[in-house]
Formats: sequence, structure tokens, C-alpha cells
Amino acid sequence: MAAAGGGTADPVSVEEIAGMGVRAVVDGQVVLAGNARLLESAGIAVTPVEAGGALVHVAIGGRYAGYLVVSDTLRTEAARAVHGLRTLGVTTIGMLSGDRAGNAETVASSLGLDVWEGDLLPGDKLRSFERERDRIGGVTVFVGDGLNDAPLLAAADVGLAMGGLGADAAVEAADGVLLGDDPSSVADVVAIARRTRTIVWQNITFALGVKALVLLMGAWGMATMWEAVFADVGVALLATLNASRVLMGR
Repeated sequence: MAAAGGGTADPVSVEEIAGMGVRAVVDGQVVLAGNARLLESAGIAVTPVEAGGALVHVAIGGRYAGYLVVSDTLRTEAARAVHGLRTLGVTTIGMLSGDRAGNAETVASSLGLDVWEGDLLPGDKLRSFERERDRIGGVTVFVGDGLNDAPLLAAADVGLAMGGLGADAAVEAADGVLLGDDPSSVADVVAIARRTRTIVWQNITFALGVKALVLLMGAWGMATMWEAVFADVGVALLATLNASRVLMGR
């Protein structure tokens, strides 16, 4: 951190305030850096600002010093992810963000999301998610990578963590982990899961059907040892070959 004399000064203490920012003591002065709520909680008036990004307000020694604008670039993979999920028939796609409501609205509009909320603290995210889940119904899938996403990953029917940059807590709370950080792979996960479930039911139906048929034939004296072998080993072999279609993508 730059000092008044042009050098650097290390903070004596740094405290993270969840959902708002950080508080540090530098050269005997209290430095606050975070959102407007952080400064207002310390009784410091914040200058209203309209900017196309996340605002980090800074106060030094109890006086407002200025702000920084942090702007994210929307990844092209995000649009592909939404399109892929729409193609699979996913009816509701939403976003819960701790970013400013204006920024969240811009992203949601550009992606064509059905539900979105911004300016959410960690606890607000979980409450918003539970409210929307109860309102919409159906199976919920939540994708996240941050520490604050861990409760939502655990609360969703299926939680998917981004493995590349995901926090350890998010990875541990999730049901599955995406090895990369490409959000468009979520659609691939859903497609693979659906196909796997279809093949599993095919195998169950086929195996039980053949065994039931051979059992009835045996009761009427129409089944030989070869039918019994087919109902056991043959059915297992055919079920294994059918399951391999998941790897072949067919």
C-alpha cells in the first residue's frame, strides 16, 4: 500500500467483513475498502456514483477518499451455456450475484436469463435461492465457485462446483466438480446425466424382462439350461455393451 511519503506501508491488521469489504489499519489510520454499506456502517457518507462496473469505495481516517471501478467482461462461454441449457429444455435459468443490481441486470439481459438478483450478501443468496426454488419447483441445479456459494451448492438438488478456480469449500459441498472453468460444460453434464439415466432404465427393464420370461418358461417346462445361461450371463453382457454407449456418445 502506498504511503503518504511515496513509499510503502504494510497494514498492521486486516479484517475481512463478510459481504461488505475489508478494514485495515495503516500508519495508524483506519482504511476501509468495500461497498457503500461498509462505509455507511462506519458513519461515512458515500458519494453516489453511476458506473458500469462494481464499485469499491475507499475511506481513510474516517473520511471518504474515492472509489475504484472494477468491471468484468462477460465470457463468451456464458452465452453458449445458456443456449445449451435452453436446447435441452431447461425452463428456468437464473443468476444470484453479490455484484451491484445494475450490473447483474445488464448481464441477465444480455444472456436472456429468467431470474436474477444482485446486491446479495452471502446469507441473502441462500434465502433467495430457497424462495425461487419453492416458487418454481422442479429439480434445481446450482453452479458456483466461491466460498459464499457453498451453502447453495449443498441446498440444491445437484450442486456443481467449478474445479479450476473454485474455492475448496465449494468443491467439498458440491455433488460434482467441473474439471475446467467453462460454464458451457454444464449443458454437457446435463445431457450425459439424462442419457445415462435412460440407458440405466433400458438395462433394468431388459434384464428383469428376460429373467421374468425365462422364469415363466421354466415354470412351464419350456426353458433349458441354455435359456438360463442367457438370462444370467447373456443379459449381463448385453447390458454392459449397452452401457458402453455412454462413452461412445451414441
